[in-house]
Amino acid sequence: MATLDNRVFDNGLTVLDTEANAIHITSAEATSYANVAAVTLGNSTSLSIGAPADRTGGGREVVVAAITDGSVTGTGTATHYAIVDTVNSRLLATSTLTASQSVNSGNTFTLSSVAVGIPDPA
Repeated sequence: MATLDNRVFDNGLTVLDTEANAIHITSAEATSYANVAAVTLGNSTSLSIGAPADRTGGGREVVVAAITDGSVTGTGTATHYAIVDTVNSRLLATSTLTASQSVNSGNTFTLSSVAVGIPDPA
């Protein structure tokens, strides 16, 4: 299940654009900022997130640009990603990867771009 922290809802998707500064690949869905350390297999601080825009099907979204320089820090199978704000120790968003990846410590990883959105109310 994908999640967004209440702060993201409270301040809109701009929080992702302005406060997120790292993305982790994880072996399970992170449940809190502290939990990211327990499940991380690697990270990148070359995070680029666009400004909020219309979402296909209604609502708003931001697009996280593709990652090409992720540093693998553990060995295992990455199944999720976690977007974090390290300055304020916040887990901002998590979701499953399009496809899981086996990773080995010391290697690099790449991720395709992903959209994070809030649908229009039903």
